[in-house]
Amino acid sequence: MLSTGGSPFGVAVVPDGRYGFVAVLGGGTGGSVIDVLRMAETASGRPVLVRSIPVAGQPLGETITPDGRYLLAADGNGAVVISVARAESGAASAVLGMLTAPGGTGQGAASGSAIEVATSGDGRYAFVTLEYGQRAAVFNLAGAVSRGFGSADYVGSIPLGQAAVGLAVSPDDRWLYATSELATPAQHPVGIRAPAAQSGPTLSAGQAVRAGIMPNEPPGTLTLIDLRRAETDPAQSVVATVDAGCQPVRVVTAANGTQVWVTARASDDVLCFAAALLVTDPSHALVAVVRVGQAPVGLTAVRDGTLIVVADSNRFSAPGAHADLTVINVANALDGRRAIVGDIPAGLFPRDMTAAPNGTVLVSNFSSGQLETVDTATIP
Repeated sequence: MLSTGGSPFGVAVVPDGRYGFVAVLGGGTGGSVIDVLRMAETASGRPVLVRSIPVAGQPLGETITPDGRYLLAADGNGAVVISVARAESGAASAVLGMLTAPGGTGQGAASGSAIEVATSGDGRYAFVTLEYGQRAAVFNLAGAVSRGFGSADYVGSIPLGQAAVGLAVSPDDRWLYATSELATPAQHPVGIRAPAAQSGPTLSAGQAVRAGIMPNEPPGTLTLIDLRRAETDPAQSVVATVDAGCQPVRVVTAANGTQVWVTARASDDVLCFAAALLVTDPSHALVAVVRVGQAPVGLTAVRDGTLIVVADSNRFSAPGAHADLTVINVANALDGRRAIVGDIPAGLFPRDMTAAPNGTVLVSNFSSGQLETVDTATIP
């Protein structure tokens, strides 16, 4: 555990694994900062804080472009863009600029609600979920970096549901996945059918029919987006939308993009969808449901996709519950067998996480102000 001096949110590691970054609210002198970490060149991967970069607003979810050149942190109505090379070396002017979508007021306004960010495989475009705007904003990142940041960076928005949060790009750069905690009528989501076998504790008959859905609670959604179309015509880029449990908040891909994993926070479930079936047969795309700990949020695939690590946040302090990290055996989950390998201790409200190239996982323990490092190689 490394104390962050504030509340950590987004975490990211550069492709070569030498440096990591943590978005910290209330860090430094009370404002928000991006902490720059040197990842120790050992098997443990224990990070060392080397500097903090002040940023305006509240930086939340983070990502790094595939070429390792730019760090993006969701902030305001878009994202702050940082030069990774300058951040690593301590050079001045590491913050290059802001990507900003048009704001607004009233219901559905996007103002200040950027929460997660992803980029296209070539690093030319950025996508940011605007939690209160029911959409994901699309930006021409390459244009902003080359010509200077301004209103021309904004391409348009992808329509999503209420409380849009999670984002993930498929490894082949063809699809963008997004979660929304609650469906809107305009989404017309496809109902999911439960897989033949459930993993984890026995579910009641009512739950088995609609896996991951709580009684009297409307489902959230997972949206499949044509990434190439989103770069030019975001409003028409949605391909399919499916039910995705109760309050889905994060999404990642695994197994070379053939699997799409979603945390359903309110039903304490992790759902796995077959990526190909989301395109061809969405109602049958759900292939596994695993009951985990209290209020799961962040998740990541490790050990070549054989394990999924999930942050059981317990963010609402449920009686008798506690926060930890649950480890899922993917093969067992897909076979409908008991899939929980075990639990790893965590701080208070583990929120976001990312896997480093050396196999370690960084976890932001938001409420206890700690960055946690996990050695996944030693998981039994």
